[in-house]
Amino acid sequence: MAWFYAAAWPTFAPPLTARNERVVCIFESPEHGPFAMILVGATIVGSIATTWHGVVNPKRTKTSSEWTYPDQQICLKQGDEMGRFLLGSTIVMLFTRGAIKFNEEWRSERPVRLGEMMGNRRS
Repeated sequence: MAWFYAAAWPTFAPPLTARNERVVCIFESPEHGPFAMILVGATIVGSIATTWHGVVNPKRTKTSSEWTYPDQQICLKQGDEMGRFLLGSTIVMLFTRGAIKFNEEWRSERPVRLGEMMGNRRS
């Protein structure tokens, strides 16, 4: 897991990933292969927390940080909480090309609701 410092800008201010504080988590799934979950903290986001680490950015420093967890087996089941913003912001998910068939109802600028299906693995 890595935390990257950046000035907190609203998530609608381009470029999203270049100017906002973020936590990058890399996962491996037998169903989906490797994937990344990037939590992007924007204006007034107090902190970002994960279930295995707690608050990731307790102090605002201008350097990036990285953690590994060799003494922990971090295993999340479908629907388990992975982390949270201590206010709100944006999550970017990256999958290997073709690993996921995304929800066909998703459209640009349409809100995604808590618990809504993102997609299914390809058979």
